[in-house]
Amino acid sequence: MRLASPEDRPSLSSIVIALTLPDAVRLLIDILQGAGLAGAAGIRPFLPALVAGALASADLGIDFGGTPFAFLESPGWLLAVVVAVILVAAAQRRGVPEARLESALAGIGIGLGALLCAGALADRHDVWWPGLLAGGLSAALAGAAVRSVISRTRARLDAEARAALPLYVEGSATVLALLAVVAAPITVAALAFFAFLLRGARRRAGEKYAGLRILR
Repeated sequence: MRLASPEDRPSLSSIVIALTLPDAVRLLIDILQGAGLAGAAGIRPFLPALVAGALASADLGIDFGGTPFAFLESPGWLLAVVVAVILVAAAQRRGVPEARLESALAGIGIGLGALLCAGALADRHDVWWPGLLAGGLSAALAGAAVRSVISRTRARLDAEARAALPLYVEGSATVLALLAVVAAPITVAALAFFAFLLRGARRRAGEKYAGLRILR
């Protein structure tokens, strides 16, 4: 039997890479999945939470069971989320001021985004607390970007189009939540798009302020 020469033996670095690379990729996918769910919750909080919980209860792409976030897939929680969706729709029909409703949904979205991101990490990793921070930041970014777009477009729409706007927003949040679970890398494009929207909104706000100063 021929002994392996030093050239034939795998180096320590190659062994470490072989052992850790799949884990690193899995961690990256879980982070992107959680951040994508959080971004969706930042757009609108309840339908993404419902989507994530329903998929997790069926173990389809995500699973909160056996983690501190198992309640996110419990029947009671999902029922509460459905009730929240109905209450938000009722509030919109009753003419609750948009600013007040948007502020409430933004805060709820950041909280739910933090929970969803941490739950996605807790599924396969013992250290999940960074997901709370990453999820909150992702939700805040998405929410701020979408609100900036809504505030600009709402005034240009007629009454019928304004009434349908919440449906488009809810639909966008739901689609992003689904994509985050089944195709987590899409989160990179989504967060980059949110950052682009927010940067553009701030640039336009700065130009408007500069124009007002010149007029003065």
